[in-house]
Amino acid sequence: MRKSLVALSTVAALGLFACQPNTDDKTKEDMAAKETSTQDSAAVDMTEAQKHAYAMGASMGIFVTNRAKQQDQVGLPLDKEALKEGFLDAMNNETKFSTGDIQKFAQAGEEQLRAKQQEMATKAAEENIKIGEDYLAENAKKDGVVVTDSGLQYEVIKEGTGKSPSATDTVKVHYHGTLIDGTVFDSSYERGEPVIFPLNRVIPGWTEGVQLMKEGAKYRFVIPADLAYGERSTGLITPNSTLIFDVELLEVVEQADDSQSE
Repeated sequence: MRKSLVALSTVAALGLFACQPNTDDKTKEDMAAKETSTQDSAAVDMTEAQKHAYAMGASMGIFVTNRAKQQDQVGLPLDKEALKEGFLDAMNNETKFSTGDIQKFAQAGEEQLRAKQQEMATKAAEENIKIGEDYLAENAKKDGVVVTDSGLQYEVIKEGTGKSPSATDTVKVHYHGTLIDGTVFDSSYERGEPVIFPLNRVIPGWTEGVQLMKEGAKYRFVIPADLAYGERSTGLITPNSTLIFDVELLEVVEQADDSQSE
């Protein structure tokens, strides 16, 4: 059974919109404020059918905006005029190409984007290895920096007096994580709330490093890529990134359940 082109496009847009990455806290606050403002305006006068139609259009618009950003990032700018023309032609059942051709062209575009993203990721991974090695070599020369057998580097900012955790303990910590260029990718300090987690459920550099600490201590860790996320990317962290963490061990909370370890 063939679905209409518009229906297929709508389903794709709604599905992809639902899979977009999480926004940061500030963006969420701005979006929430904007949503409240919108709800207090003309939107309250819409019928349910109008709201459903508006949501469909907004979802497609947000998907297209995010897709345009992705293509710009890899040097494949989206031709918005052609996109508008295709959308309106489909709405009027006057498309210049057959449904089969449209699907073929769309798939080719997806493959081109994925290939370009993979190309850039591979290049970044190669560059990150050299950049990380150079940074680690220079950082190891600094007074107070200790290098462990695994290659983990740490510096004592403040020593603690409490107990040290084992790898199977659950700990309560505050931390601030940056790339070596200073870009902040995660910070419990900025969120204003410490985190609690089993020490054997995090990246190897954390598992090793936090065991060196005592409650009340604050250390700075420089974690090589192979002790961090390796060739994986997550958020602002690109493949083979060397990471820097300032970690404050607040408390060894409890013994972790071994059955939960990865």
